[in-house]
Amino acid sequence: MDKRLNGKIAIITGAGTGIGEAIAHKFAKEGAAVVVNGLPGDPIDDVVARIRSHGASAVAYAGDVSEEAHARACVQAAIDSFGRLDVLINNAGTFPVTSELQDYPIDAFDVLTRANVRSAFLMTRFALPHLQKTRGCILCAGSEAGVVGEPQNAPYGGTKGWMHAFTRGVAAEQARHGVRANCVCPGPVDTAWTHHETGPMDKKMEKTTVEATLLGRRGTVEEIANVYAFLASDEASYVTGALWLVDGGTTIAKGPVGKEAHHSLRQEPEGELHDLAHTHEGLEVTPAGRRR
Repeated sequence: MDKRLNGKIAIITGAGTGIGEAIAHKFAKEGAAVVVNGLPGDPIDDVVARIRSHGASAVAYAGDVSEEAHARACVQAAIDSFGRLDVLINNAGTFPVTSELQDYPIDAFDVLTRANVRSAFLMTRFALPHLQKTRGCILCAGSEAGVVGEPQNAPYGGTKGWMHAFTRGVAAEQARHGVRANCVCPGPVDTAWTHHETGPMDKKMEKTTVEATLLGRRGTVEEIANVYAFLASDEASYVTGALWLVDGGTTIAKGPVGKEAHHSLRQEPEGELHDLAHTHEGLEVTPAGRRR
């Protein structure tokens, strides 16, 4: 049986941990060759080694793609390694702090917009000439927060609202070149970001975030990666300019509806990607005291 991404070449930014790591493994499992991007110090070499251990093709590119030189070089790494580019996944981003807006640190806002907005702009800009040649696709990391807003982190929701509009603008503009663009919009996912021990949420925010899903649980990184794989495949050839909400029903929930979910629905599925070693990493505190 053919794998749905056989022969495709993909770049995944922010692919050392969390959802990005799962996307890299899922794409490799489905037959794609992948460029695994992350910041220096991210476990991208480990992700590449695990992918290669299953006979798939992967290379690592370490660099902050919110910087022009690194974004350009990351795209070139795909061309140098595999000869072309079919899929760009703008997954890189951060969730540095939670705070009401009047107290939101200005330096954290600057970090947020560079990681979440500038990286997607630069990577898309440099990838498009290659994606036009292959009639490829762009997939961006949105969020339900970009649809309904994010209390205690309004700037984060704002960056995702930008990503939604950016993706749709690219879809409308690039259709004449055969390039599709879509946005995957997760709700709370079982990563470092949504646990108070490892992310910026406090216990109350963590609890209410999970209870605000209709299914009463976080999604898994593999559940999100599955949607990316479909949208990158030829099966989604008629899908462009779409926002795919993968949020457990968060955007239509009213109140702590997760309390009403049957206990069997609250269990995360085991999935098939067993090499995900960095799901709960990626928000280490920097020397400046900010999470990256």
